[in-house]
Amino acid sequence: MTAPEARSGLDPFREGQLPEPPRPMGLGWIAAVGPGVILLGASIGSGEFLLGPAVMVKYGLSLLWISGVAITLQTLFNTELMRYTIATGEPVFTGFMRTAPRAGFWAWLYSLFFLLQAGWPAWAGTAAGAVFFLFTKRLAGPEEANLVYLAGLAAYALCVAVLLVGRRIERTLEILNWVLVTLIIGGLLVLAILFVPGATWIGGLVGWFGFDAATGSFNPVPAGIDWFLIGAFAAFSGAGGVINISLSNWARDKGYGMGSAAGYIPSAIGGERTDLAHTGFRIATDPVTMQRWKGWWRLVRADQYGVFFIGAVLGMLLPGLLYVTFVPSGEDIRGLAVASTLAHAVSGAKGAVFGGIIAMMAVWVLLKAQLDILEGTVRGITDILWAGSSRIRTWRGGDVRLVYYSVLGLLVAWGVIALRLAQPVVLLQISANVGGIVFVLASLHLLRINTTLLPPALRPPLWRRVALVTMALFYGAFVTLWLSSLR
Repeated sequence: MTAPEARSGLDPFREGQLPEPPRPMGLGWIAAVGPGVILLGASIGSGEFLLGPAVMVKYGLSLLWISGVAITLQTLFNTELMRYTIATGEPVFTGFMRTAPRAGFWAWLYSLFFLLQAGWPAWAGTAAGAVFFLFTKRLAGPEEANLVYLAGLAAYALCVAVLLVGRRIERTLEILNWVLVTLIIGGLLVLAILFVPGATWIGGLVGWFGFDAATGSFNPVPAGIDWFLIGAFAAFSGAGGVINISLSNWARDKGYGMGSAAGYIPSAIGGERTDLAHTGFRIATDPVTMQRWKGWWRLVRADQYGVFFIGAVLGMLLPGLLYVTFVPSGEDIRGLAVASTLAHAVSGAKGAVFGGIIAMMAVWVLLKAQLDILEGTVRGITDILWAGSSRIRTWRGGDVRLVYYSVLGLLVAWGVIALRLAQPVVLLQISANVGGIVFVLASLHLLRINTTLLPPALRPPLWRRVALVTMALFYGAFVTLWLSSLR
């Protein structure tokens, strides 16, 4: 009889033993967690620093409730992604490929989602606008499109260069994100304390509940709302779509749970060839294993609730408060200069030094996001190919680095073209709305694999199953609204 996990065409699970989890104390937690900070780094650069402020400037802080619901649901979604990876050692994309109708169908579909959502170098393109401001002290307009394009290509190339070095690519991203996320959130907090009036702080706090402090009324859906922008805002509050799902790939390479027996993707320079497993493991549920499981789950909670959730809330709130303080209400800030709009406004109000600081932070934020998203995309497609094709696994001696960097090369070539197709912020909106569609499918898909492929003792409780269905309905509503608005 064919094992349930092998009915779609992939090899069945192997027997494995769940390793002992780390038991960090004090500062040891910084080394123990990690996938969450990479995902947080990706999230702050799009929804939090660009689309969120665009929404809040145009419609007010009362729409923060959308972000609150989205971040909460995404955090729960993320923990369920990690549940599967800890239990099996597989990225969740492999789990999706283990369901009907067949592995190849899901491989093609999720690869397409990756390309449609994260294949655009939109973050590098928007970073270019901030670089332009740093050197010229003025906002980029349509006449500077060629120059901004070249700066975007340079930013993109820098991200590629980072992915070439280090022993373990996941670890390189982890270290960079700990440093940059700490500096960015800390810097934004200091600036918000210095410059944001108390009334705006109150508006931001009550906005999480749909209240408009300016009018003293409950205003969760302002009149004349642009649902395409709002759908993008909902999807990119937190991370978004395939970017979230890449969390399980990073958790595997971090060595969480059975990921420690699966291997990892090494870098081209400094990394050594490793044997990356193409199939996962089945673990027992005896008392010893279940005690170890509790230890791993403690780590998951710290990574997601303590790092991702808190960081995503602050990452959305702080830039939004600064933007609504300095940028006139109702202004559309979605042009080439979107990343430098705040820097320009602060320069005029508080001096060039503070404006330059914000512009530099914008460059950091967006380059870091581009790096994380590019790597997550390449990694996700690589893992899909590695799990789904025996030819790929034996190609050129079976070194996963050749697959990884081949995918990277193709994606970069496409990015050079894509950056010319539309303004970067438009690409971001397209990316985010595709992410909403992904969430509708992936939340239900994740529910399916976690309730059918995992041992009963490791499956999610009822309230978590309800949360995944709620997530599908939440994002399904926004997808429906922006599609309806196109008529």
